[in-house]
Amino acid sequence: MDLGHDSGARLFTAEVDGHQATLSYTALDERTMDFQSTYVPHVLRNRHVGSALVKHALEYAREAGWKVVPSCWFVKVVIEQNPQYREVLAG
Repeated sequence: MDLGHDSGARLFTAEVDGHQATLSYTALDERTMDFQSTYVPHVLRNRHVGSALVKHALEYAREAGWKVVPSCWFVKVVIEQNPQYREVLAG
């Protein structure tokens, strides 16, 4: 799995077997990201690609000093299952 971040497109990406999963976000201010939508192609589902992608994005936010608003339901689920990421939640 190749995990990446395209800040220009505001996307975190996970590429597996030529297929790409994405997590889109917007910047709400200088230190807050809104994780809006996670998309995993059908062929990659049930392979933990989405969870790995969200964890990658949360690690990026933590290391860069950003706070996260989890508008995407899947991001909320990953944070609930991994309480160590609660520290990056905004507000």
